[in-house]
Amino acid sequence: MVDAVVFWKALVVGLSIAAPVGPIGLLTIQRTIQRGFWTGLATGLGAAVADATYGTVGALGVTWLVQALTSARIPLAVGGAVLLLALAWRTWRSPVGAQEPVRAGGGTWAAFGGAILLTLANPATVISFIAVFGVLAAGVGGPVSPVTMVAGVFVGSASWWLFLATVVAATRTRFGEVWRHRVNTGSALVLVAFAVWQVVGALGVRS
Repeated sequence: MVDAVVFWKALVVGLSIAAPVGPIGLLTIQRTIQRGFWTGLATGLGAAVADATYGTVGALGVTWLVQALTSARIPLAVGGAVLLLALAWRTWRSPVGAQEPVRAGGGTWAAFGGAILLTLANPATVISFIAVFGVLAAGVGGPVSPVTMVAGVFVGSASWWLFLATVVAATRTRFGEVWRHRVNTGSALVLVAFAVWQVVGALGVRS
């Protein structure tokens, strides 16, 4: 009974972490419009796997790893910013003459792996999970399995990306060349803004 309660609470946590608009959400929308459902979903699921990875660290309370990630905040932030800028450049130059067919395979694995790296480049995530999991464990009044918490986070996060990719894929044919160009341009500019914000935020915390 305790594990069931924690699972659903962790699911809500995973959903709430995934739902706010960020770089992954932006890329999921842009890639679903341009490349189709599978590439968009792969992007979101990469973030879900990264969330589950950091969630595992938080659930197990691996102190030395948390400290190492905190100490490496600036290098990780810079690395993530470089990846964001590279994605922004590719998105800016992405051709919009024709939409790629909806299919599994092709660039989906690259999208999946890139999303994992991009999400892992934000060490603040693990600190958030530690705080949240501490509250979850204290609120149920009994022993809690870390597997249950991590599974809940993954299912919640993955559910959001499945929903988002499905909705966007259902309407992608309505986006003509002009609108696809606007989406690519806007996405690239916002990714650049996220890159700057990530570095400035890490430097601010450090100081």
